[in-house]
Amino acid sequence: MKKNYAIRLNQFGNEDVLKYIQVDINEPSNHEVVIKHEAIGLNFIDVYFRSGLYPINLPSGLGCEGAGTIESIGKDVTDLKVGDRIAYCSPPPLDAYSMYRTIDASKVVKIPSELSFELAAASMLKGLTAWYLLHETYQVQKNETIVVYAAAGGVGSILVQWATSLDAKVIGIVSNEQKRQMALTNGCEHVIVDSKKVLDEFNEITNHQGVKVVYDSVGQSTLNASLAMLAPRGLLVSYGNASGPVDNFSFSTLAKHGSLYVTRPTLWSYISNHHDLMRSSNLLFEKILNNEINIEIGQKYALSNAAQAHHELSNRMTTGSSILLPE
Repeated sequence: MKKNYAIRLNQFGNEDVLKYIQVDINEPSNHEVVIKHEAIGLNFIDVYFRSGLYPINLPSGLGCEGAGTIESIGKDVTDLKVGDRIAYCSPPPLDAYSMYRTIDASKVVKIPSELSFELAAASMLKGLTAWYLLHETYQVQKNETIVVYAAAGGVGSILVQWATSLDAKVIGIVSNEQKRQMALTNGCEHVIVDSKKVLDEFNEITNHQGVKVVYDSVGQSTLNASLAMLAPRGLLVSYGNASGPVDNFSFSTLAKHGSLYVTRPTLWSYISNHHDLMRSSNLLFEKILNNEINIEIGQKYALSNAAQAHHELSNRMTTGSSILLPE
């Protein structure tokens, strides 16, 4: 019998709650497949689930994203076969941090032979996030200036490159000087190192002209600056909580800044059916294979070292994308 090791958590907390244990491989139901993971995506949303910021039922696995080969299939699965190379990103229940995973076949997509498992696992969730932010939540136009926080991070790096491929102009915001050059390499026209003077630098760059959209993955600590960067009737896309969730927000603030809009989107709303998942994934893979997007894997960790990976991710010690590798 094949052994399956996975990360499990029985309580919410810091990275110490992550336990690496042996678990069973669940047989697939009629509409499910069993995946042998070759690479697993590490994402900030995993930290939110682990900490309890995004509640899940315990005990639980962890992880939304992975890539590998089909090990076995249920009898009603007709468009996949054993040995197919696939990738996925899916909402709870969570179980990507594992050697093997059983999952609904509608949640997976085949990956091109030219795309490695590592690149697929590093790009699905982050890449599809960039897709919906730029094409669905707000349709970025040619020559339009946008603001992207964490422009050297996992999602931010892809978001900047994708926006640049649309001929948009990007003002990136990063947390330190080391990440400034990375953001410029990604395609940012201007890069601001986050500080108390971020608005002063922004206004100097834009000549006090606001932008139509700000993509903010940081949350609580950047809310006021993000709103101040918007032109009247501009849109704040708050899609992350790296500094903590936004609490006690007053809608009158939107009127004060010029009838602004705010949205808090999630990827799962945009890939809720297999058609949209396929449509967006194929576009992402095309962008990668055409070298319009370079997926930088900055860190690789053994699956058993998931706690270390979470610590480094939470403390902004990572750059680009990170992956876990089953031993």
